[in-house]
Amino acid sequence: MQAIVAESPAKLIWTEVPERPLQSGDVRIDVVAAGINRADLLQAAGKYPPPKGASDIMGLEVSGVISDVADDVSGWAVGQPVCALLAGGGYAENVTVPAGQVMPVPESVDLAHAAALPEVACTVWSNVVMTAALAAGEVLLIHGGASGIGTHAIQVANALGCRVAVTAGSANKLDLCRELGAEVAINYRDEDFVERLRAETDGAGADVILDIMGAAYLDRNVDALATGGRLAIIGMQGGVKAELNIGKLLAKRASVTATALRSRPVSGPGSKSDIVAEVVANVWPMVADGRVRPIIGAEFPVQEAQAAQEMLDSGEVSGKVLLRVRD
Repeated sequence: MQAIVAESPAKLIWTEVPERPLQSGDVRIDVVAAGINRADLLQAAGKYPPPKGASDIMGLEVSGVISDVADDVSGWAVGQPVCALLAGGGYAENVTVPAGQVMPVPESVDLAHAAALPEVACTVWSNVVMTAALAAGEVLLIHGGASGIGTHAIQVANALGCRVAVTAGSANKLDLCRELGAEVAINYRDEDFVERLRAETDGAGADVILDIMGAAYLDRNVDALATGGRLAIIGMQGGVKAELNIGKLLAKRASVTATALRSRPVSGPGSKSDIVAEVVANVWPMVADGRVRPIIGAEFPVQEAQAAQEMLDSGEVSGKVLLRVRD
């Protein structure tokens, strides 16, 4: 089969590679589209190797059509349109994936655009709801509101009956966030998000913060938390080391969690399969009735993966960037 191989961070090529064998418990998918994530950029740069046993091809989510099913797999059949959460391998003509990480394509979503959903849906639901326990009536602050993660989180939080605040770095991105349902839109280049959030919440702050920045925002995030608030860190774009004021955390009876999706086990408590099942049960109905939709910022032929990754890295695009592998 053919797939994208990173010869260097600046040279991604579409070339022939060996097809991975179908293992027990696996489903093979002929890929129609693959989503691009910042983890792929890190992997191309040699900074984020795949988990042991995973494909060394980039790509953490795809949509397509099932072309083969292992003998011990039930519930899936050749010819079914699906999308899937991967540990790697998505930038390719086909991919093998554990059956527990395969999802039906939500009603009303185009098959190719379904590739924009698995990673964001599983990341947002596992962190914001399963871990941070966001509930109706609470305030959610999302950093990077116009990103793939952010645009999805805004919609899910609205569907849950929450009030949403976001940060973003341009007027266009903030406008998109408002269109999707963000009530408080903060330009982090011009405003202090802690002060603005306090002003908008009568001094209370955010019940849950979904953070992609890590170290650079840690202290201010704690300041922005409400009493009993929960900070969920899912990225390190602002660095990996910071000083945590435990006194502030104790005074607010608050908590800080940090999670990664790719390294979770396939099955068992807290596994990818558990998260996928929760997403299908809870998020897919929101997608089916239009409360949540994939936000696509750009699409490229898979052969132009280099240009697609450069666009994502530039920060100029809103929503997801997709690679089209076949019609």
